[in-house]
Amino acid sequence: MSLDIAIIGLSISSSWGNGHATTYRSLVKGLSTRGHRIAFYERDRPWYRDHRDQPANEHASIVLYESPEELLARHGASIRNADLVILGSFVPDGVAIGEWLTRSARGVTAFYDIDTPVTLAGLEARALDYLSPPLLPRFDLYLSFTGGPTLQRLEREFGAQRARPLYCAVDPDLHRPVGGSPNWDLGYLGTYSLDRQPSLEKLLIDPARSESAMRFVIGGAQYPNVESWPPNVEWIPHVAPAEHAAFYGAQRFTLNVTRAQMIAAGFSPSVRLFEAAACGAPIVSDVWEGLSSLLVPGQEILTVADAFDVTAILTELSEEKRRSIGEAARRRVLASHTGAARARELEDYFDEAVEGRRRQAAGNHARRRTWKASTLPMLRNV
Repeated sequence: MSLDIAIIGLSISSSWGNGHATTYRSLVKGLSTRGHRIAFYERDRPWYRDHRDQPANEHASIVLYESPEELLARHGASIRNADLVILGSFVPDGVAIGEWLTRSARGVTAFYDIDTPVTLAGLEARALDYLSPPLLPRFDLYLSFTGGPTLQRLEREFGAQRARPLYCAVDPDLHRPVGGSPNWDLGYLGTYSLDRQPSLEKLLIDPARSESAMRFVIGGAQYPNVESWPPNVEWIPHVAPAEHAAFYGAQRFTLNVTRAQMIAAGFSPSVRLFEAAACGAPIVSDVWEGLSSLLVPGQEILTVADAFDVTAILTELSEEKRRSIGEAARRRVLASHTGAARARELEDYFDEAVEGRRRQAAGNHARRRTWKASTLPMLRNV
């Protein structure tokens, strides 16, 4: 079955400081390949407008809008009539948009949370403009970047109708081994984040200080105090998605560092984890609950707790073992974590929501018939 799908997301046209873009691009490619039609609506923000690395997408039509009022006035009918409408996390004025679409959309509605632990903290503090506690249960589906116990919490504490995992994914045509000799012994790709920085310092900067003959690299925007890093750490302010494969391929090992809220929640893989694995880069990662369900430690990924662990891997692991870990991770990710795999999962969730709606409608009809049958005799006797 071919679906008309409307996605209202943060940005698909620009990956500048925006990890959502690569996930959306991979997902829409997977959906389009399976015959679905996708329109992607994004707010036209200056910082994305000035750094658009994909102003057009062959798998989805990109629609820019200036305000929620313009979105609904110009595109409300198309969104309302879509078979599936997905509202993403961090969309500006998402609460107002979500209230409208859950009230007006004829198709299945879904909230796609690419920032689930951040969202949960914001819901508890009532400090979000893209989702509110009263709005959350109105969606037919709650699609989450975080799996595991968080899904049960979303349903039990916040009233989500169907909380289901929809992890980030990769495009294997874009993320693949490129060959060549490594330029760096260890690298990291990610925008600066205050709660990731202590781990990055511990697991990359400190090893760089102790191993001055080795070369290290950090790719990503907004890093302060770069001048304090040791001279054998190179900084690349922006690595475009088209350059990710070459960037990972130029590293002997690549570091995966997880945000503190994601570690606390568990089952929260970053898109960089899957991208690096798809490129065949051997991954060195911090440890969190659920990681072993995605990649097997010691076979498909290397886990570390401190700089000593990192240094031991860099100096002692054999080349044969290094290569085998990268190859095993790539096989696992291509089997389970591509855009095509996510598209199939989304289709299953859509079918589940449609069936849930059908059962709810049948139940409401049966209750009305029961009410009529029980009240009509009494009304006749009045």
